[in-house]
Amino acid sequence: METSARSPSSHDDLSRSPARVFCLVVGATLVLVGLLGFLAESAFDTGGGVDGENFIIFEVNGWHNVVHILSGLFLLALSRRHDTARLAALSFGAIYGVVTLIGLIDGEDVLGLFPVNPADNVLHIVLTLAAFAAGLAPYRDRTRATRPARTT
Repeated sequence: METSARSPSSHDDLSRSPARVFCLVVGATLVLVGLLGFLAESAFDTGGGVDGENFIIFEVNGWHNVVHILSGLFLLALSRRHDTARLAALSFGAIYGVVTLIGLIDGEDVLGLFPVNPADNVLHIVLTLAAFAAGLAPYRDRTRATRPARTT
């Protein structure tokens, strides 16, 4: 006999895991932005004073676009379960935190690979804080904490 019921551990209700929601939303957005960024700039220049073109208000180049795509794929790949999404969000936050610091200190580029401007730095700060918030937010599994029906 085949059943379609899922175990609580495989439940797909995204509202129960901020880490999963973060990984799916930010992951998909980063992949899309990375792909669209190639329309603004596809050069893979490196070195001091690396320059890019503006995509909306953010400065991008080929390497910056690749980083967005890989970051997004990383988040999407680990988004299926709360524990892996939590690890992904916290790892993403730590890495983007380092990128933020480098961007703020240097002000022009990160490791000579991709350009940054003040808008990039603000976005990286927001993404870092959101990643840590999502990764550290409590997971409330409502299948364990169901209340019995009230009788009067």
